Amino acid sequence: MFSLVVQMEVQPERRDEFLAGMAANAEASVRDEPGCLRFDVCSVEGDDNRFVLYELYTDAAAFAAHKAAPHFARWRTVAEQVLVAQVNTPGQLLVTHTAEESA
Repeated sequence: MFSLVVQMEVQPERRDEFLAGMAANAEASVRDEPGCLRFDVCSVEGDDNRFVLYELYTDAAAFAAHKAAPHFARWRTVAEQVLVAQVNTPGQLLVTHTAEESA
């Protein structure tokens, strides 16, 4: 599986705009893309303007489909206006454990 960790820094005065745009993108990704398995948006403790995303896709082709989706294009328009910095770290999921597996 293809994984992506994204670190983002947002302009302080545009935090609410970021959160609305990111929430819409994350929801549509999981809902509309069969290859998007997970899309988590996390805050960074102690810094209200930094965020970490964790995205999981069936494979690199599913991630490419994500980047071609209409909701991603809408997100990129928001991102251009609200982000200060972004670092993407792609990888492969090697091991996972969830509470659901234990039930």
